[in-house]
Amino acid sequence: RKMEAVRRSRADWRYPTSLLCIYGFFSTVKPLEPFLIPYLTGPDKNLTIEEVNNQIFPVWTYSYLSVLVPVFVLTDWLRYKPVVVFQCSNLFVTTAMLLWTQSVPAMQAMQFFYGVVTASEVAYFSYIYSVIDVKRYRRATSYCRSIQLFGHTVGSVLGQLLVSFNLMSYNNMLVFTLVLTTIALLTSFFLPMPQRSMFFHRKDMGHKTVAEGTKNDVDRTVGSTRAKFSVEFNSAGTLEEKGPKAEETKEYDGADSCGKVLLHIWKDFYQCYSSRYLLYWSVWWALATCGYNQTVNYVQVLWEHVQPSQNFSIYNGGVEAVSNLLSAATAYGIGFTEVRWEQWGELALGGFSGLGAAALFLMTFVRNIWVCYTCYVIFKCLYMLLITIAMYQVAADLSMERYALVFGANNFGALCLQTVITSVVVDSEGLGLSIIPQFTVYASYFSVIAIIFSVRGVFIIWKTKENKGIPPDKSESPDFEEHRF
Repeated sequence: RKMEAVRRSRADWRYPTSLLCIYGFFSTVKPLEPFLIPYLTGPDKNLTIEEVNNQIFPVWTYSYLSVLVPVFVLTDWLRYKPVVVFQCSNLFVTTAMLLWTQSVPAMQAMQFFYGVVTASEVAYFSYIYSVIDVKRYRRATSYCRSIQLFGHTVGSVLGQLLVSFNLMSYNNMLVFTLVLTTIALLTSFFLPMPQRSMFFHRKDMGHKTVAEGTKNDVDRTVGSTRAKFSVEFNSAGTLEEKGPKAEETKEYDGADSCGKVLLHIWKDFYQCYSSRYLLYWSVWWALATCGYNQTVNYVQVLWEHVQPSQNFSIYNGGVEAVSNLLSAATAYGIGFTEVRWEQWGELALGGFSGLGAAALFLMTFVRNIWVCYTCYVIFKCLYMLLITIAMYQVAADLSMERYALVFGANNFGALCLQTVITSVVVDSEGLGLSIIPQFTVYASYFSVIAIIFSVRGVFIIWKTKENKGIPPDKSESPDFEEHRF
């Protein structure tokens, strides 16, 4: 009986994990993505670079922000699978509109649907934790995140080969993407329906304090960190608290219960951010993620400005593939580095943010496409290295449930700030800056981050020496434990 139970347990986790990996791969292979700007500004769509930059792309940021919180709540209430299906349906609509529609309003609508796709990623990254045992978290997370990186890399390499050897037109690449998306959509229907979720359908374990959650969960959190962060980072990673001692299932239904859930979330949120140590790392996370997203979203516009695709051969796909692989390697390598991040972490945040700002300034003012490509790879690797450290420092002091809440809150803060920058700097209703002034703003933005955290990093080192080796934000905590990563 024991052997049969073990065999059934393995089958139970392998089946949904395999399906989710298949879904993740086919939904992320997008050969046209690195060449989206040449496609939109070329003869197929005949849009101007100003229309794409100042009128079309900003819609994604606004739609992402507007639907993120409702989608998050619905994801938990509907128990993930329906939102996974909904995400892939919107991805199909996005690709179809990109292929068969042409005007600026149509492309703005396409960007809206893509914002819904991005917001729905929370369902993909939280689904697996609701259907498998906590002992399988590390392996399942590693598989799902690595397959997504593999899908993005395959799409970038495939797109580069198709463009470089003139094997397929942009329109045919979109048709091919529709076929892949259809496979992903069909796969999503076979996912088993979870019976629990984080808030509305959960095991009632009582309300734990941050310290209690840390004491119970830090071992498995630290143990799984390297596998989670060695591959790729997305804005909606979500974990669920599932303890072996849970006995009573408590489900929240109705408006009154929804209010209780929201009150529970708010109490957890307030308690987590009352820690100054966590707050400072989270502030960097939100600020840097905002700047990173803006850079990645508009870097193709800069490349098109430096070297127009109609006149020269472009290698956007190859650069994206290289940046993905090197970023993963950089993030993985930091897991083997012994550094006392409580003391040196914020100085590292400031110093490496400064290097990222320098890379952005070079991209902006050195009008050479290979310099742009190289600086982009460096910038992306630096961000992935730092966000790895930040994610670990935040996660190491949280229970698994609060891990999801804080990660989501940090990225929501980044998105709010990104919306402000987009509306003021990019949108045609705001300043409507062209691409060179835009990237000057982004580089200056990272310079400010670098100065703030470098100054604070020097202060932390000085105070640590004064406190005989204990960082100032940890010195009053009786549960202080040094975390090395």
